Formats: sequence, structure tokens, C-alpha cells
Amino acid sequence: MTEARALFATDGVDASLEEIARRADVGVATLYRNFPTRDDLVRALYDLALAELASVRGEMESAPTAWDGVVIYTERVAEWLVADPSLPSILKRMAQIDPANRPAAQFDTFIATLVAQAKKDGDLRPDVDAVDIAILVTVVGSLGSLGEGYAGQWRRQLSIVLDGLRPAGYTRPKLAGRPLNAKEFRATLHGLTRRAKRAGPSGHGPAA
Repeated sequence: MTEARALFATDGVDASLEEIARRADVGVATLYRNFPTRDDLVRALYDLALAELASVRGEMESAPTAWDGVVIYTERVAEWLVADPSLPSILKRMAQIDPANRPAAQFDTFIATLVAQAKKDGDLRPDVDAVDIAILVTVVGSLGSLGEGYAGQWRRQLSIVLDGLRPAGYTRPKLAGRPLNAKEFRATLHGLTRRAKRAGPSGHGPAA
């Protein structure tokens, strides 16, 4: 599972199953015996993600306030996406495999209820909804797909996002971490550019 996630993160869900087997140090036959099709592997990874999401919900439910629950949601999901950049491609493929199966819908309803309560409590700005927060968390989490130089910035960027979600008059705490300086930012950006050039137009290596 770990190797599948790692390769899906870089190559998408159409990554080579043979390469996954090689990295996991198992035979291709063993991989196919456990996951007869690529979609079976995607489904298994999706089910694992749902189980992880369930544990986050339990933590949110025990939070002292609705706002604290929203913060837990943003922190855990952003951290999750940064640590496992394969998730977006897995979710997209599952929507194609089985569009009628939406077990995460109950979680969406729970988040919407939490957001509504946080607004009622005066802890969340009134013009924000649950989808806004989901989009913002996804954007912060996408830093994981851009390389370590960016991934290490997620907590600071999330702090800025959370401050923006607070109502007028809220006293903002000091931001987490430190910003990249101009030199670090350029080094990270240029490093990504060099990797992209080495990968070639297809993203899988230099052109022949």
C-alpha cells in the first residue's frame, strides 16, 4: 500500500503496477493475486483513506467548541494531503469507478453542521461555508505535491487561512513557522523546474 501511494503520488493512478510490485519487493503475480485489477488497488487505498477520515471525525466530535473542530479538520486534512499527495488522484478515480458510492457524504454533512455551529457561536465569519473551507484545505494540502521546500510551509499557510476565516475583531495570533526567504523560494522553484526539465515533456523521463 505504501509503495502504491508513493508511485500514485508522482505518476497518478495509471502508474505501472509492475513498478509498484518491484518497489514493494514482491512478485507481480503476488500483487495481482491481492488486487486483480488496478481499480481493486485504488478501491483498497480509498477504503484505507476513509478509515483514516473516520478517526479524524472522532477527534473533531470531542473538540470543546465547533471552531476547535473546524481547526482540527483543517489541520488533519491538510497534513494528510501533504503527507500523501496520491489522495486526489485516488478520489478522482473512485468517482469514475463507482460514482453512486459516496460514503464520505456523511462526513460532508457533519462538516456543514460544524461550520454552521461555529458561525452561530460567532467564531467563524458568517459569509463562509463548508465548501469554501474544503477548497482552502485542499489548496494548502496541495503543497505536498510541489516538493519538500513547499510542503514544509503548510502549517504557516494554514495559519493564514484560519485567520482569514475568523470574524471581524478577532485578535490574530502569531503565524506558525517562518516564511521562505527569497533565496529559499527561488531555490525551491528552480529545483522543481530542473526536475521538470529532466522529466521531459511526458513527465516520465527525457525524450528519446
